[in-house]
Amino acid sequence: MVGLLVSCGTTYKSVSNNAAYNVTVPSGIQANFAAQYPDATNIVWNSYDANNVPIDWQMTEWSAMDADDFVVTFNVGSNQYYGWYDNTGRLVGSAYAITDYSTLPYSVNTLLSDKYKDYTIESAQREMSGTQTAYEVKLKSGDNKVKLLVDSNGNVLKESK
Repeated sequence: MVGLLVSCGTTYKSVSNNAAYNVTVPSGIQANFAAQYPDATNIVWNSYDANNVPIDWQMTEWSAMDADDFVVTFNVGSNQYYGWYDNTGRLVGSAYAITDYSTLPYSVNTLLSDKYKDYTIESAQREMSGTQTAYEVKLKSGDNKVKLLVDSNGNVLKESK
């Protein structure tokens, strides 16, 4: 079943393949989301929960969020996205997991093979905020782990070990 949103006053009931959630979502946020992601399916809205974020929020340096803000999960094509909206309706950022690492930009793969050749990729996310796109890449070599935030040109924006 494709996700759908049913208006119940200012409360929207979002239905996906295996779950239904009720959350008050202002109509302006719904309109912003629909304009930004017209092809989204399997849409599920929730209140923001700092304990359930699939990216390293501190690495992104995106605006701080709280329980008055919203997270939406949805699909576009074969990718499952997360989107974070503040309570004014502004899209703070969005992300999706990259499972085929060969689809990382050439410059990102070049950086990894040149400077981190002894490491293997554990996971990668494409993170977007405004006009900026970055890649959060978790690497491992034996007991050593590195987390990188890399821009599309292969420049390391942040590194943590």
